[in-house]
Amino acid sequence: MRLDKFISQQLEISRALAAREIRASRVTVDGDIVRDSAFKILPEHEVAYEGNTLAQQRGPRYFMLNKPEGYVCSTDDPDHPTILYFIEEPMAYKLHAAGRLDIDTTGLVLLTDDGQWSHRITSPRHHCEKTYLVTLDAPLSDETVAQFAAGIQLHNEKDLTKPATLEIITPTEARVTISEGRYHQVKRMFAAVGNHVVGLHRERIGEVVLDPELEPGEYRPLTDEEIALAITPTR
Repeated sequence: MRLDKFISQQLEISRALAAREIRASRVTVDGDIVRDSAFKILPEHEVAYEGNTLAQQRGPRYFMLNKPEGYVCSTDDPDHPTILYFIEEPMAYKLHAAGRLDIDTTGLVLLTDDGQWSHRITSPRHHCEKTYLVTLDAPLSDETVAQFAAGIQLHNEKDLTKPATLEIITPTEARVTISEGRYHQVKRMFAAVGNHVVGLHRERIGEVVLDPELEPGEYRPLTDEEIALAITPTR
């Protein structure tokens, strides 16, 4: 990669500004000042700007975030803050959510710059399961478990939802597992049986469970095992 392109990406500035910083002797490669914008950066090179080392990206990146309420999962939104606010990583703008959550939904979000990996999670063909903790406005009836297992007819939809698992925890709390990603699906499923979701928290994607040590707004890299588990068919 050219030095000016690397500096542009790392500092999130234009190539022209990056070239100006290079000509101003603010960039070093392996401790030596380099003023040539076209200098080719190799993986073994250590690049620094004003004495601060800039890490080269080495392969795809994978993170889990405990998303708080009030943030959207897009990378850019003119009206609402995005989850990238919490991500303190070089070139964070290249990351995207592998399965979004609504602005008022909390919990597990997986972030990556690996498009094939995220497609395996979000594609309906792979039936990746997601588990949510749901708080409801009205008490649940026992028949709702059977209704979810049989499939729910959503408003303005032709086909029933795929069978979903519903575990009643308290009269107004439940854990639901779905294998689809229809628009506002969990909220619409409960609306279809005459209830209203007042709280929704995602706990699991595939076999990856939200780390209980992560406070809202905190994130960490996925382990190698979690990266594989996210796209492993759920048992």
